[in-house]
Amino acid sequence: MLKALLLDMDETLCDTTGANQKAAVLFAEEVEACFGADIDGTDVAQNYLRGIYREWTDEERARYMPIIQQQSEGAFRIQLIRDLLKGQGLSSVEESSAQRLQDKFDHDRIAAFDFYPGITEFLAEARRYFTLVVITNGPEFSQIPKVEAVNLADHVDHIIIGGQEPEQKPARSIFEKALKLAECEAHEAIHVGDSLATDIAGAHNSGITSVWIQHQQPLDSELGLDPHHSVLHPSEIPALIRKLHPF
Repeated sequence: MLKALLLDMDETLCDTTGANQKAAVLFAEEVEACFGADIDGTDVAQNYLRGIYREWTDEERARYMPIIQQQSEGAFRIQLIRDLLKGQGLSSVEESSAQRLQDKFDHDRIAAFDFYPGITEFLAEARRYFTLVVITNGPEFSQIPKVEAVNLADHVDHIIIGGQEPEQKPARSIFEKALKLAECEAHEAIHVGDSLATDIAGAHNSGITSVWIQHQQPLDSELGLDPHHSVLHPSEIPALIRKLHPF
């Protein structure tokens, strides 16, 4: 008997990529307005997104991880902006200028952040039958504002933010916490998420049935993971859950 739905937030319940890209366009325009048309604002914006999602080279990891560990996520993001602008030929960018760009990106992203169509209605219905637990990876710096932007606590029973935990997905510990909050066993839960490496691997390691949101991603043969169920887009989640466990 199904008792709980464990749900990823970004790219599962909420259109994070859409919000990121809207904010990136405005970020690029602001960069060029502040520093001149010779600066490739789009390049800066896209590399900023790559950086905050930790898509680092070994050299970048060695540079930025100590800033995060010794200072803060915010300090890292400001330094990232300064470094990206330096790469465009700006030898000296004031920290205050980078801070304004950072603040603008965060403001514009949160303004655009929202659930996928139909998700709030599905959550309201599903909550009548199941305990709903969101498990989202990421630092408090970025995840708390997103959780608050959509009033996520009004739609689900529990929210677990990876950056507040000893380990993030795919660690078994974070799934065990979700099961404990839902007061159920692994075989009584389903986990829905878009990442093979974190959501699907974590669910399988914990003995939980997995649903993969494909988003046109190919299966990664190196991971050796075969999701129990797949859908192409979050809009298909309600129909699949109803098929698996009618309610």
